[in-house]
Amino acid sequence: MKVSLTVNGKQYSADVEPRLLLMDFLRDYLGLTGTKNDGGSTSGVCTVLLNGLSVKSSYILAVQADGGEVVTIEGLAENGQLNPLQSAFWEMYAVQSGFSTPGLIMLLTDLLQRNPNPSEREIRHWLDGVLSRDTGYQNVINAVRLTAEKYSSTKKPE
Repeated sequence: MKVSLTVNGKQYSADVEPRLLLMDFLRDYLGLTGTKNDGGSTSGVCTVLLNGLSVKSSYILAVQADGGEVVTIEGLAENGQLNPLQSAFWEMYAVQSGFSTPGLIMLLTDLLQRNPNPSEREIRHWLDGVLSRDTGYQNVINAVRLTAEKYSSTKKPE
């Protein structure tokens, strides 16, 4: 089946097997290996943004995403510069393993798009679906709060 997607701002088309997962399309067809495969997808490490919403890319077929817009961890940085949440992860020592961090960042990017100033309770609620943590996640919460503080101080009135 033919699938066409915009991934990280670029248009891609390919003939794929109907059962190909979006995660496998990203990793195997496009070489975007920041989206991880945990073999069962319960951890959230396969999280990407599809049409602006965080989804587990191992639960979605590539053909189901046809015509959609996907953002992966590789697509968050602009002109070689980390985005604010990625920078805050670095600054707050929230970077865990290279395996779980991309999924966390993608999930929390969705949270910050929906609510630019989430409470600690809201952040913890969003983290409930991420089962693979290398350590405690207080620094992850601190990174989200730092991003929210920086965003609110730079946001211009509408």
